[in-house]
Amino acid sequence: MMKITPVVKQLLIINVIFFIGSQLVPISYDFFAMFFPENPEFKFWQPISHMFMHGGLMHIAFNMFALYSFGSALEHFWGAKKFLFFYVSCGLGAALLHTGVNYYFFQEGLSVLAEHGFAKADILQLLDQGKIDTRWQEIMTVSNFKNFTGAYLGTVVGASGAIYGLLVAFAYMFPNAELALMFIPVPIKAKYFVPGLLGIDLFLGINGNSLFGSSGPGIAHFAHVGGAVAGFLIMYYWKKNEFNDNRWN
Repeated sequence: MMKITPVVKQLLIINVIFFIGSQLVPISYDFFAMFFPENPEFKFWQPISHMFMHGGLMHIAFNMFALYSFGSALEHFWGAKKFLFFYVSCGLGAALLHTGVNYYFFQEGLSVLAEHGFAKADILQLLDQGKIDTRWQEIMTVSNFKNFTGAYLGTVVGASGAIYGLLVAFAYMFPNAELALMFIPVPIKAKYFVPGLLGIDLFLGINGNSLFGSSGPGIAHFAHVGGAVAGFLIMYYWKKNEFNDNRWN
């Protein structure tokens, strides 16, 4: 078993502190979860702080287990500074793609409502109060209405985007390493496991579904994909340019 590395250890501690604090002071989600940029609740620090917030015990348990399992191996080879840069960059990449997709959904909904005579100022005024106009549901499809309101009113929390970046980096560096899943008894090589996992996330994100069904907890699938894309681009750049590790010392 890989010994826990310094930065991974500190990230684990910070995440646990944030989780305990959020359970004791639930209002903290209003400050540290990431809101849609046009929402008045959005704060400039949320693209970073949301990475340390989690929605429940299973959420943080899975993410922290993955952080320990894959992060320690990567930090061992890269060193602390390079690993931390990669981790945070993947988390920001996740926030960027998630926000970009939400922006598309929100603008699409605004266009539909504008075509039916609704003014943007009136729409935003209602949404800022956490309310909706029931007539919107008569105009939009069920999925468009869900995406439109969810984009503006919803929040995103969790280290999953950064974790997906670590998964991609691990598969990039150790493609033949065998990974085991609780619900699949046969180990799967990383080069197959990670693309397969991303394919599932992309499919569910496009179709607006949850791994747990329509009544399950919301999952930011595009944040997962964004973290993975950021991780791949960084790994590709480092490989192509034969990145010099000495500059991180």
